[in-house]
Amino acid sequence: MAGISKIKWLLFAFSIVIFIFLLVFPESLSPQKPQIAYMAALAILMAVWWMTEIVPLAVTALLPVALYPLLGIMSGKAVASTYFNHIIFLFIGGFLMALAMEKWALHRRIALKLLLLIGLSPARLLLGFMLTTVLLSMWVSNTATTMMMVPILLSIIAKMEEIKMTKALKNIEKALLLGIAYAASIGGIATLIGTPPNLSFIRIYKIYFPNAPDISFAQWFIFAFPLALILLLVIYVYFYILFFRNNNLQLSTGKEVIYKEYKELGAMSYEEKWVLCLFTILALLWLFRNPINIGGLKIPGWSSLFSHSHWITDGNVAIFMAILLFLIPAKNKKKANFLMDWSTAHRIPWHIILLFGGGFALASGFKVSGLSTFIGQNLTALQNLPPIVLLLIIITTITFLTELTSNTATVETFLPILAALAVAVKINPLLLMIPATIAASFAFMLPVATPPNAIVFGSNRLTISDMMETGFWLNVIGIIVLTLVSYFYMTWVFNINWHEIPNWVQ
Repeated sequence: MAGISKIKWLLFAFSIVIFIFLLVFPESLSPQKPQIAYMAALAILMAVWWMTEIVPLAVTALLPVALYPLLGIMSGKAVASTYFNHIIFLFIGGFLMALAMEKWALHRRIALKLLLLIGLSPARLLLGFMLTTVLLSMWVSNTATTMMMVPILLSIIAKMEEIKMTKALKNIEKALLLGIAYAASIGGIATLIGTPPNLSFIRIYKIYFPNAPDISFAQWFIFAFPLALILLLVIYVYFYILFFRNNNLQLSTGKEVIYKEYKELGAMSYEEKWVLCLFTILALLWLFRNPINIGGLKIPGWSSLFSHSHWITDGNVAIFMAILLFLIPAKNKKKANFLMDWSTAHRIPWHIILLFGGGFALASGFKVSGLSTFIGQNLTALQNLPPIVLLLIIITTITFLTELTSNTATVETFLPILAALAVAVKINPLLLMIPATIAASFAFMLPVATPPNAIVFGSNRLTISDMMETGFWLNVIGIIVLTLVSYFYMTWVFNINWHEIPNWVQ
């Protein structure tokens, strides 16, 4: 506690004052529904506590369990159920697979091989991991993509630490972990199937405007893929300046050592082969679970083989494959009887799972209390602003709101409001709805903001300060880039005129 700065203590005290004030005077925010003020008070309290880390992160995450029922936001049973869902089980299953790779040193073999292929230049490593993650997350959920990439990255970091452990290497570590998380989020915006908010947009758009022309996969891709590449380039340059510009670390001299160590590994063991096989199958099951539509090409998803295909999630797949680790016998009985044992599995970062659950509880509270709707409805006062200013405010609001709520919940709440706002101010609804959808994926500041952030934070190699300091400026950059690309490029792709409302809106 002695290392906590005075500024953090002041923020901590201020959050408690604001919390108490809104509880005592809820009418200052919402005279008709006090739960809106209560939820805003708790959201501020949790956000500040997470930022300052004066209270353990997992303890802060449990505040909804203690306070939601008392404040009339959600029942005890309802809030408790938000802490475990299919995303949580995807995290657990993926982490068990990563622990199995570590247990049998498969991660070491993969790391050595990748280092030989990519090279030890920090800039090349960052670009390689970010580009791979972006391309994968266009088709696979960003959570599953991150879960696939992080174990490989951590094994490479561990090997680099063996060669040379310096402060400069810690910067490389931060850049690589954050780079994967952010690349997974921006990769998802490039395709209609890349992230749930995109699918929510298509559904809500057709509900509100049934006569509107369909938005094709190709049309979305032509707009969103260049945007994703621009963001990838911007993040890469930003990270290079932030982490590598004054970094004199030279790791290339260790290439001979790595080559020698790789040769000394010899042939893959029986256990390594099994774990690699299961990891590969898991990745393929994640990739091809749902149908993939690319223009006129349709690749059917394997889940359609089952009568209740819509019940199957990436979390179910991860747990199924993780269970197999406990069932397949190992030959090296000195280490274990099976590929995985519970003495290894207990190393799962359960405090991060609680943190993640707290994020889900917070998002549910925003929606159930009416706070999300309250925030959205207040945007209608912006209808007299110039279009580009209106666009900037909407993108900024959703970008920072999605740090505390799920991106899908944010989109589900705001898109109907923006559709009505577009009709009221007589502009094409796509001008507001598409940028808002994409902005919901710009969650770069907090571990609870999005699953990729939580996964890299679960490596225990980052602090919330690392993520917030880097993520805040990325949020600002993302807001500016998205505003400009939407205002100038999106209008061309979708043949939109700012000053003309289409007939299908009537």
